[in-house]
Amino acid sequence: MLLTDTHTHLYYETDLQKRAGLVERCINNNVERLFLPNVDAASVPKVFALTEAYPDMCYPMLGLHPCSVKDGWEDELNTIKQAIDQHKIFAVGEIGIDLYWDKTTLDEQVKAFKTQIAWAKELKLPIVIHCRDAFNEVFEVLQREQDEDLRGIFHCFTGNLEQAQKVIDLGFYLGIGGVVTYKNSGLADVVAQIDLSRIVLETDSPYLAPVPHRGKPNESAYLVFVAQKVAEAQQISMEKVATVTTENSKLIFGV
Repeated sequence: MLLTDTHTHLYYETDLQKRAGLVERCINNNVERLFLPNVDAASVPKVFALTEAYPDMCYPMLGLHPCSVKDGWEDELNTIKQAIDQHKIFAVGEIGIDLYWDKTTLDEQVKAFKTQIAWAKELKLPIVIHCRDAFNEVFEVLQREQDEDLRGIFHCFTGNLEQAQKVIDLGFYLGIGGVVTYKNSGLADVVAQIDLSRIVLETDSPYLAPVPHRGKPNESAYLVFVAQKVAEAQQISMEKVATVTTENSKLIFGV
């Protein structure tokens, strides 16, 4: 069994001994493919430090997180683009719109989002979308930008069935994480009605730890609890969930 965490910030752990422990627990739980999104210019070196330490396991993705779209964001974007020009990456992300913390930067967030979508199209790469309290705004951008080169993952999907179908109809995959294990989220009921061929798994560690670790720091090894819940929702084996979602990740990222 091989599990793929399509979204983890494992590089936040800079203590080498603790980091080695995180990686070892991943291997012990068959989570042996990790895709790493940065969030800003400062986190770019951390991503590459981890991918260089574990090149057969870790894959870099670069973009400017919408919550990092603040004063001077154009300079941040330029720095990230320079890094993209100098390194091999597997997706542009995480990018998107977040109106949970700050609605006043919407116009700037949309500009940054569109700029990075253009990068991805030019490089023939998928995008990894962050969307919080902004489904309609994100979807409007995607509809306008839709063409044969627009593809990727709707990271941390927590929406309803109608929203899920809209995402799938655009050709995107749903990134399902720890929220699916939360009793009152309703996400397991949505997942039960989605074809597994449109789902990938993620942790978003160190955030959104699944039950039974909810409220504690998350880690990629906990992807097994997400996979178990998806298997339960779809009434199939965990091995099948692992196989199909990993194959989906290979289709998306090309590795």
